[in-house]
Amino acid sequence: MDIQQIKQRFGIIGNSLLLDRAIDICTQVAPTDLSVLISGESGTGKEVIPQIIHQLSSRKHGSYIAVNCGAIPEGTIDSELFGHEKGAFTGATDNRKGYFEVANGGTIFLDETGELPLQSQVRLLRVLETGEYIKVGSAKVQKTDVRIIAATNVNIPEAIRNGRFREDLYYRLNTVPIYIPPLRERKDDIHLLFRKFAASHAEKYRMPTVRLKPDAVELLTRYNWPGNIRQLKNIAEQIAVIESERDIDAEILIKYLPDSNATRLPVLAEGKNSAKEVSEREILYKVLFDMKKDMTDLKGLVLELLQSNGNVDLQGDNADTARRIYNDMEITSGENSQEIREATPVSFTGTTLPTPVPAFAPNDNGFMEHEEVEESLSLEDREVELIRKALKKHRGKRKPAAKELGISERTLYRKIREYDIK
Repeated sequence: MDIQQIKQRFGIIGNSLLLDRAIDICTQVAPTDLSVLISGESGTGKEVIPQIIHQLSSRKHGSYIAVNCGAIPEGTIDSELFGHEKGAFTGATDNRKGYFEVANGGTIFLDETGELPLQSQVRLLRVLETGEYIKVGSAKVQKTDVRIIAATNVNIPEAIRNGRFREDLYYRLNTVPIYIPPLRERKDDIHLLFRKFAASHAEKYRMPTVRLKPDAVELLTRYNWPGNIRQLKNIAEQIAVIESERDIDAEILIKYLPDSNATRLPVLAEGKNSAKEVSEREILYKVLFDMKKDMTDLKGLVLELLQSNGNVDLQGDNADTARRIYNDMEITSGENSQEIREATPVSFTGTTLPTPVPAFAPNDNGFMEHEEVEESLSLEDREVELIRKALKKHRGKRKPAAKELGISERTLYRKIREYDIK
């Protein structure tokens, strides 16, 4: 059976080379009894791989049991997997067969293996090495002939370093590794999957099928899809139910794409703890601190101009600082803004600056008196100001403006509506 036939039989959609490679490995490993470890993010469809292996193996007439290890409480998982004797613990009113006894001669799929408690990992290792296990509350060793296929979305090597997973069990499970790529690595398959989900929903509920316009297809492809295929299916069904319009453009589609992972923000350097994304609020704080430093430099330059009565020729670093500050900032706030704007220009190397005309005179001691005007540190005001400047710079085009601000186009669209920016 070739790859295309397997896709048709098991309802797999996509032409990704990584996906084809995973299916090809399935066909090669299926006739053997080797253990398989499937890795990939949550929602990528890992559960179909063990079904392919089981159906193409000599065990296809035996039992196939899928166990979600993350959904079973730690106190009862040994009983679920290996069974228990009557009276083994409170509530054990009868003997119970475990999955390894029920699936004897067949296949067990252990999903979310990385969530197994360490005690259960020891028992599982013994089954893999000798085919033996002991029921909870029993001293009798039992044999089982079961093929084990495991899957995880946990970084197992990292879990080993943190003492949460046994290294010897990892190597026993990982005899044949199979990697399922996330949806963002299968961009050509995203629209195909959306069309499939939309068509299936329309057929099930006897309603017209939703279709994506070219701009919506582009947006769909660019999105990061943190929830992978499961998230894509949910969004396709949401649009089909909620929207009365059957031809969906980007403006409609963007309302259904959460911006939690739509863009990748800078991350902190990785240390002992896992890296965390820097929030937009932290980025704004950094911008505010940079602006405050610029204001400090600007005040120094203005003071220098005032003390020299405008007769100063700035060169070198001072000239570069002045150009940068006067290009990036508008000195139009405070009581003296009118005097600054109407001042005569002062020339220095390659740049012309307005000469501030002091609206005050020296006191009796010969020192210039001035009033400190406290600047606004409101995050909202700064955010609105930055958005206005970015939109003005890019002539109202949101995509380049969002890129300039370091946020997603959807986030920019939401903030424009939130702050009523015209």
